[in-house]
Amino acid sequence: MAAHKATYSTTPSFPTVDQCTSTGRENHTVVADMDGTLLRGRSSFPYFALVAFDVGGILRLLCLLLASPIAGFLYYLVSESAGIRVLIFVTFAGMKVSDIESVAHAVLPKFYSSDLHPDTWRVLSSCGKRCVLTANPRIMVEAFLKDYLGVDMVIGTEVDTFKGRATGLVKSPGVLVGKNKADALKKAFSEAEEMPEIGLGDRKTDYPFMELCKESYIVLPNPDVQPVRQDKLLKPIVFHDGRLVQKPTPFMTLLIILWIPVGFVLACIRVAAGFLVPMPLLYYAFWALGVRIYIKGTPPSPAEKSVGHTGVLFICSHRTLLDPIFLSASLGRPIPAFTYSLSRFTEIISPIKTVRLSRDRVTDANMIQKLLKEGDLVICPEGTTCREPFLLRFSALFAELTDELVPVAMAYRISMFHGTTARGYKGLDPFFFFMNPSPAYEVTFLNKLPYEITCAAGKSSHDVANCVQRMIASSLSYECTRFTRKDKYRILAGNDGTVEAKHKLAA
Repeated sequence: MAAHKATYSTTPSFPTVDQCTSTGRENHTVVADMDGTLLRGRSSFPYFALVAFDVGGILRLLCLLLASPIAGFLYYLVSESAGIRVLIFVTFAGMKVSDIESVAHAVLPKFYSSDLHPDTWRVLSSCGKRCVLTANPRIMVEAFLKDYLGVDMVIGTEVDTFKGRATGLVKSPGVLVGKNKADALKKAFSEAEEMPEIGLGDRKTDYPFMELCKESYIVLPNPDVQPVRQDKLLKPIVFHDGRLVQKPTPFMTLLIILWIPVGFVLACIRVAAGFLVPMPLLYYAFWALGVRIYIKGTPPSPAEKSVGHTGVLFICSHRTLLDPIFLSASLGRPIPAFTYSLSRFTEIISPIKTVRLSRDRVTDANMIQKLLKEGDLVICPEGTTCREPFLLRFSALFAELTDELVPVAMAYRISMFHGTTARGYKGLDPFFFFMNPSPAYEVTFLNKLPYEITCAAGKSSHDVANCVQRMIASSLSYECTRFTRKDKYRILAGNDGTVEAKHKLAA
């Protein structure tokens, strides 16, 4: 159901947004609608669906999908406000306000930013003061608008709450459409000497607030217009959370709901294959089950050891907690992996040995050196996963322990579910990854680190770590960053990544 749809019966009386100049606007104020104006898409259903799934799960998502025809019926035959009220109630009723805010901060910006209208953003970004008026709940959109678009004022529909939970009802004056938008704009600028210079909208119900502005421009539907590139935002979206890969349109939502029971059974089979099938055969077992592994480069053989009879330390970029397993499947032999923390359930079902790091440098260094004498090891020095084409800062500890270093660039392809989370239950990460219809991993073995750029040749451990980071980033065409594990969890979960044991976070 398209929560917003243009209702023009005649040609709009306003000029189109492409006729709006964006030069010399530094002292001007712009007011824009959201769906269909700031965003290319006119449907707000996908964003309600993201909140419904990430907070309420599959049952809440199913309820929202079933309610969307009712909302559509009310929207077209009663009023736009009535249709939106249904979406708000079904999505938010009973949810913790803190959970809604968490999704709005960690999940929605990735999807909003991928649908940003270039002409509207050109005008909005050129103005010194920016305001967005929207029928969407303010709690959903404010984090994205302020953090990534530099919007100064967000005026949206206010959702009623009781004892920290949303009731699903709407506070007075109701859903911000038509006259309510105009009244809200008047109230917001009541103390200002003048109303905003520019008003941007895309439908007749936006006309009342647009007419209050000195200049008004209409954003016409154009399915061919390309969204704004991510590098044009005020800051890049390095971290984001949530389980869904694609924007959940009504059709995609239906596919997700129908696939989950089948996908979960398939995931259980794939997970079981991981610890039931011998490691030399796991590569072929995965292929038979629809999991693709692509190997690039030349992996070292088990016989290649240094003079000190230590094993090779594989240095991997970190995409999911399954990285060491796919590395082992690529080599045809189990390689013990170091982790900063891991759910107990994940440890039980892991087909390879996992060793917890204590975060005490001396203790961890002694343990790694001891295990290296027994054979090869794998470590992900980023300390946590990153979904976007960025590499986080590499911990330098590994460079101090051995010169037998083999960088490995890990990349994956998924189509439906993310196999990582910062806010959810980590024990389900492997299952969500394997619930994708045909997930794929690309394992690229780079050349062993030359002696002259190791600590043995006089290089500092930080220089070695940075060098390995750049090598892997270059192989993947990723960008190196200085972000750390703590940065990720502070941004996405509001903590430093260390929580109680029963909810331990994996890397």
